[in-house]
Amino acid sequence: MAAHEVPQDAYLLDVREDDEWSAGHAEGAKHIPMGQLVERLDELPSDGLVHVVCRSGGRSARVTAYLNQNGWDAVNVDGGMQHWQAAGRPLVGESGAEPTVI
Repeated sequence: MAAHEVPQDAYLLDVREDDEWSAGHAEGAKHIPMGQLVERLDELPSDGLVHVVCRSGGRSARVTAYLNQNGWDAVNVDGGMQHWQAAGRPLVGESGAEPTVI
């Protein structure tokens, strides 16, 4: 699914690392770094579609496949946060600096 197609009220799971998240992320997204996913699966909704995003789409594609194999309904956000930003979708940051995708 393309970044511009993700509904505003979608459940968006960001699987990037802490520094990437802090630099800029989608408002309202849930942050669980890929390496912590298995131990934090209970934080994901048990029903509904989970949109998974990373920087460019590689990590999120792996997480999407894992979730789909384990009972979730998940879709990869193609192109990741790079395409999100390029599509003009809003970003928020944690550092106080202008939010960006790193």
